[in-house]
Amino acid sequence: MPPPKDVVKIAIQMVGAIPQLIELHQTKPLASVLKDVCDAWSLPNAEHYALQYVDGRQTYITESNRGDIKNGSILRLTTSPDQEAERLYSGIQSNNSDVKIDSLKKLASLSHDVTFAQEFINRNGLKQIFYIVEEGNDTGEMLAHTLKAFMELMEHDFVSWETLSAAFIKKIVSYVNMSVVDASIQQLSLSILENMVPTSRLLFELVKKEVTLDRLLAHLQVTNVQLQLKAMALLIALLLAATDAERRDMMEYLRGKNIRQFIHKNIIHSFEPLGDEMAHYLYVLQSVSLNLCERRMRTSMDPYSQEQRDLLQSLRQTAFESESEAPASSFSTERRRSLCAKEFRKLGFMNNSNPAEDLRRVPPGLLALDNMVYFSRHTSNAYSRFVLENSSREDKHECPFARSSIQLTLILCEILHIGEPCSETAQAFYPMFFGQDHFFEELFCICIQLVNKTWKEMRATQEDFDKVLQVVREQITRTLSLKPTSLELFKTRVNALNYSEILKLRQTERLHQEETLAVPVLELRERLKPELLGLVRQQRLLHLCEGTLFRKISSRRRQDKLWYCRLSPNHKVLHYGDVEEGVHSPPIESLLEKIPIADMKMVLVGKECPHTKEKSSGKQNKDVLELAFSIVYDMEEYCLNFVAPTRYEFCLWTDGLNVLLGKEMTSERTQTDLDVLLSMELKLRLLDLENISIPDAPPPIPKPPSNLNFCYDFSHAEQ
Repeated sequence: MPPPKDVVKIAIQMVGAIPQLIELHQTKPLASVLKDVCDAWSLPNAEHYALQYVDGRQTYITESNRGDIKNGSILRLTTSPDQEAERLYSGIQSNNSDVKIDSLKKLASLSHDVTFAQEFINRNGLKQIFYIVEEGNDTGEMLAHTLKAFMELMEHDFVSWETLSAAFIKKIVSYVNMSVVDASIQQLSLSILENMVPTSRLLFELVKKEVTLDRLLAHLQVTNVQLQLKAMALLIALLLAATDAERRDMMEYLRGKNIRQFIHKNIIHSFEPLGDEMAHYLYVLQSVSLNLCERRMRTSMDPYSQEQRDLLQSLRQTAFESESEAPASSFSTERRRSLCAKEFRKLGFMNNSNPAEDLRRVPPGLLALDNMVYFSRHTSNAYSRFVLENSSREDKHECPFARSSIQLTLILCEILHIGEPCSETAQAFYPMFFGQDHFFEELFCICIQLVNKTWKEMRATQEDFDKVLQVVREQITRTLSLKPTSLELFKTRVNALNYSEILKLRQTERLHQEETLAVPVLELRERLKPELLGLVRQQRLLHLCEGTLFRKISSRRRQDKLWYCRLSPNHKVLHYGDVEEGVHSPPIESLLEKIPIADMKMVLVGKECPHTKEKSSGKQNKDVLELAFSIVYDMEEYCLNFVAPTRYEFCLWTDGLNVLLGKEMTSERTQTDLDVLLSMELKLRLLDLENISIPDAPPPIPKPPSNLNFCYDFSHAEQ
């Protein structure tokens, strides 16, 4: 007979004593359990003791978390959190430096536990930590443990960051600004400031004033990767908390300091591999920088603005200066207006009498005008060639420069996600972005020439405008997916992907579709599906056995903490546990937490997950919703919450968990993988039928013969 669900068998250890093996009744008060354990070892004052996990994060057992105890768990009898908090509170005030350092070290290791943290903070322990930082001159081990303990205590959100004193903040800032100080102290100080910045406008202004951008750039130039990472984290926090005007000024200053070239050379192309956290920060920096274009993108042209009219006129003058300069003064106003309209028509404006009307569309708004002016001024030869070449063609065959530029700017804004909020988890940045100042404008210059090239290759007319721009969008997206490291490489690759290459790719994709639409082939597909779905299931389970590194994300900020989860080789238990940065595939024995697959009830995704309900429903959390899933397990319906690093991982994990539950795989990746496998298998099966048309219906079966005399009689041969 199986044991009751509310009884777990555990071991309890204590230094210098023989371990106890007990059956823990979850309905029995924890105080009674502790008294029984203490009585077995003849220990008085059971209220001074507590149970704690031996492995992992060594969390204290409380009434609220005791339900997480599993069969076979090993616990330790130790000093209760309130007694330990009292002891360490006294220890950090000791005049003996050894006692003080040991107490601070122990405090730093215990402060991650929410029960202990609450007890320590209730004793006004943070005030003592503030005193050590504000009054002390130590910059060694003692300070490192103090700052580590402070960070861990603040993680629990019991105390607001806004309550920090000005003296404490200035001391933290001084460690960041010091030239000679231990790297671990600077890392912790940068992390503290990074946490402060988003919490209030006052703290943002204080940190921005005290920690200069020059100082952060100096930290980015060190060889210590962790210090580099923390400096980048603070820089990103400052940029995200700034107003639009402040952000623009900060980015302008950073551009003057050549931050992009430095990142391109010393971070992206350094000897050290780029970590996920740094990749995310580079993505945010790219997104923030590109979003500076949003204001111009959402502003339509004002026909009464002299500055904007001058920019528009400069386009005409640069293109037709040699033609119109000399005789312009001798023309009447009417004639001059007619000449301008003719030249604006040659430039490709649809409303040539009032070209400002073409730029009233938002988006791309004034951003399209900025791009055209940049192209005309920085690549004037290419600009003149584009305009004059099309001026000499027949009207219906000319490629309209202005109309193409407006549409191309919109396409680039959509591809680069300009105007969209930063994702909390994305890591997809373009290395070439950091290798070039004026990236967006330079990319436009390459792509507008690509439009003209593709237009000629397609022998397009005005009616084909949308088709040409569709091909150009495909050329750009296909090339960007290759992640070229420089704009020169992008230019080479995008020009190599000409219209004929696009046609070949489209034709190949179309043929793949057509050959799979014949009725006999569709029947063959259905027969092959079960076997290939079995392969997909097998692959999903293998991926779960390899495991994945997940990142913990709170509503307050992106966390550095990592945890790993993997399936046991026999597919019966999920193992998970916290891991350190840099550990990519920990052995299954080091993952101390377990969930038996038999206890799993269901898989929740997106908005159904408990950890997404706790977060706000703003646009910035859309990406988290797309990557979130939870496992509901045990009779009490506990949840293990995940946020997948990528959509690919999300699909593989949700599919794998559904396989373990005996359910259908529902992710979009399942259909994609199945289509690939079916396509390959069908090609192999139909290899001998190449260039042979497959009939929709099988050939008719002939009537049976009137007699079977034509059959050879084997009996005569045997005689």
